[in-house]
Amino acid sequence: MRFISYYEAGDARTGVINNDEVVDMAALNVPGITQLQDLIDAGSDGLAAVAQALQGGDYALKPLTELKLLAPVATSGKNIFCIGRNFFGHVQEGYKAQGLALDVPKVPQIFTKPRTSLAASGEDLSFRKKVSDRMDYEGELGIIIAKGGRDIKPENAFDHIFGYTVINDITARDLQRKHDQWFKGKGLDQSCPMGPWIITKDEVTDIQTVEILTTVNGETRQSAKVSQMIFDIPTILAELSRGMTLEAGDIIATGTPEGVGYAMATPQYLKNGDIVTVAISGVGELTNRITIS
Repeated sequence: MRFISYYEAGDARTGVINNDEVVDMAALNVPGITQLQDLIDAGSDGLAAVAQALQGGDYALKPLTELKLLAPVATSGKNIFCIGRNFFGHVQEGYKAQGLALDVPKVPQIFTKPRTSLAASGEDLSFRKKVSDRMDYEGELGIIIAKGGRDIKPENAFDHIFGYTVINDITARDLQRKHDQWFKGKGLDQSCPMGPWIITKDEVTDIQTVEILTTVNGETRQSAKVSQMIFDIPTILAELSRGMTLEAGDIIATGTPEGVGYAMATPQYLKNGDIVTVAISGVGELTNRITIS
């Protein structure tokens, strides 16, 4: 199943996608489940109840194209966990662009983006030159945690996953270098567009085989499979949860492939009017227009 968050009549609502139409989850009348977080908290029983309610067919349908989307986990109360430098090609291009000797990470490199950075698919992303004039894209697979836990074993990692989404880890490269850490350069408002939906893990046959493809104005910039990650999903969850509790609804961005703008032979930072699309096969397609003033 696929789930969206959308804005209607002054409220944030959760929708279930049925073909290309949307059912307001509250209209399914599943006890205790009206929002996405309710569903995630309810676990497999909640998903089964929603699936059964969908079979009834006694509900209104809304065209997906007519809805104002929000980030799927729009009410997340925690920062978005992010894994840096998780594709060898991206590590290699980064060190080359900075004139440094290659140093491949030995453990996952973890940082966060604040929840104020969340934005939706289709939303115009507005950045200011006086804050940064070196905005860059990073297409990534996003994971949504289902069952929380601490010290998760790699072999149990997928038991803790609710589903997947698409993330663009937009980065102000000048701020990233200036502050000598990643939080500020990756934490600007609207710098974490996400969506358009969350797809439950059962809908993706083999997450290792899916491809991440990023285009700018139709030009392919990034292309890689999840199997090319340095640290796979079980390793990420195990390392992140070591001594630290993950909670239902937590968001994890798993790293970006090579092809980012700053590392090109002639750096290509995002410009006013650019259209950036991150497509992940079997998961979804996230598109945003960039406004820089």
